[in-house]
Amino acid sequence: MTASDLDLSQPLATLLKAATTKAHERAETSPGAKLLLSGQLPKRQYIQFLMMLWHVYNTFERALEQHSAHPTLEPTYNPTLLGRTASLTADISYLLQVPPSTWQSHPLHATFLSDMPTQLRIYVDRINLIANSPDPSALLAHSYVRYLGDLSGGQFIRRVIVKAYGLDEASELGVEFYEFKELGGARKATQGDMKKIKDWFREGMNKGGERNDNVKAAVVNEANLAFELNTGLFEAIQVFASEEKALTQQAQEKETTNRASLEISGSRTEKTYSLASVAAFIAATCLAHFVLVITGFTGAKGNQKLLALEHWFTTLFSGSPSVE
Repeated sequence: MTASDLDLSQPLATLLKAATTKAHERAETSPGAKLLLSGQLPKRQYIQFLMMLWHVYNTFERALEQHSAHPTLEPTYNPTLLGRTASLTADISYLLQVPPSTWQSHPLHATFLSDMPTQLRIYVDRINLIANSPDPSALLAHSYVRYLGDLSGGQFIRRVIVKAYGLDEASELGVEFYEFKELGGARKATQGDMKKIKDWFREGMNKGGERNDNVKAAVVNEANLAFELNTGLFEAIQVFASEEKALTQQAQEKETTNRASLEISGSRTEKTYSLASVAAFIAATCLAHFVLVITGFTGAKGNQKLLALEHWFTTLFSGSPSVE
């Protein structure tokens, strides 16, 4: 559903809820989203997901700051309450076990930047395009999709992440991204506090959309696109996971190949030992025959010789074989 199908006389918050239902459902039911919500996403790929979010938030929160006095954006501009860039930095650095000031130079991030997901690049480019346009009102759509999502479904994701990676829920380390402060205060927000924040945000959106119907239409259309862009991030998660699975399979295949090579090598060693034994036996038999012909085995002395020869054979083949 687009803005042209709606009654633009309604408040912007009402329009957004009605117009983005299908796009919202596509995002939250995408394979990548399901993988994240299942708690089965490998930790390395989750960190990459946070890196994507960091680049998204860093881009659009800078854009919001740039246009903080714009009449459409000013009513919902509250970086102290809503800002996520700093909390993402804290979570990424904690999960990587590096200082917050150094995570961007970490090898995982360097690799990430060298082959940045196309979905992320499209998302960031879109935000920059709006920020540099004559009317940045559509940035409100990205605030709506991201911030209200973090305040709602993000709280369920938080519980999944804590359990999946064995994090300390009480300390909030590794999950600061999902934490908010109460509206107008410094205390940690409860579920009730988060509802108040969402109500405040919707009121601000309605105020920002009062300028004219064109603003409402632009924000509604952009919100549908914003959901599609976030679906793209979930697709990138799936790609990360698939690549990790492929690398794991390659490592397992290599290990299997190496193990097979060792077994073949061991088999060859056994064959070498067997040939050496045969050669020794032939030599011993020839020698015994020579002794038999020359000295004979009759009488008491012959019996002693026979016993000595038997002892020699036993000693010869009871020792540890040498590997050629």
